[in-house]
Amino acid sequence: MNIKSKWICISTTALLTLTIAGNSFAVKTTFTDLTNISEKEKIIELQKNGYVNGVSSSLFAPKGAVTVAESIQLIVKVLDLNLDAVRFIKEPKATDYFKKAKNDAWYANALITASVNGLDFPSDIDLRKELSREEFTYYLVRSMELHEKLPMIKIVPPKIADEDKISVNYEGAIQRAIVYGIVKLDKDGKFNPKAKMTRAGAAEQAYNALEYLKAHKSQAQDPQQGQDAQQGQDPQ
Repeated sequence: MNIKSKWICISTTALLTLTIAGNSFAVKTTFTDLTNISEKEKIIELQKNGYVNGVSSSLFAPKGAVTVAESIQLIVKVLDLNLDAVRFIKEPKATDYFKKAKNDAWYANALITASVNGLDFPSDIDLRKELSREEFTYYLVRSMELHEKLPMIKIVPPKIADEDKISVNYEGAIQRAIVYGIVKLDKDGKFNPKAKMTRAGAAEQAYNALEYLKAHKSQAQDPQQGQDAQQGQDPQ
């Protein structure tokens, strides 16, 4: 379901002073719970650049689940979304876009920013819901494709050992995530779509998405590098 944005674009500063405080700590200290976590270096790099925070000043909780609200905030940060070019007719509220939101919650600004920038989240989604791997991957990839206006590409669907477990609505985005290098299958060639998306897993995908976008922008500046990309069918 597309969310209707209530805004008028002009080149001015947004009339909004809400702060993305989050429910986590932004202190730049080394997390002490990343030992033996394969995504450690990517998590640390994301923290250094302000993309992720811990659940405390020293803990990241890498194996913890990721909620819808946390996912939206992460995607907003990864895509560098803002409200700088928007002037509102009236003060925006998170509940204008998400029925189950709280206007004074830590995530309120991120929800408004995501909606105004045209990201596609159901307006009645439960913001406390813990996302599965297929759900998080879908939202990240579709948000990236929509906001960055990535060209449609024809891909050779990668082989996924547990493809039959993937929901049809998410399959196309997951296949493209693999092609983009955002997702890697496990040693058995499985994606594990129904498993919960962990904070470490979400951070890794966010890092990989940033790397892909950097490379894509470089190609856009030098079209010769992107000759192999072929126009294809409309992505799911």
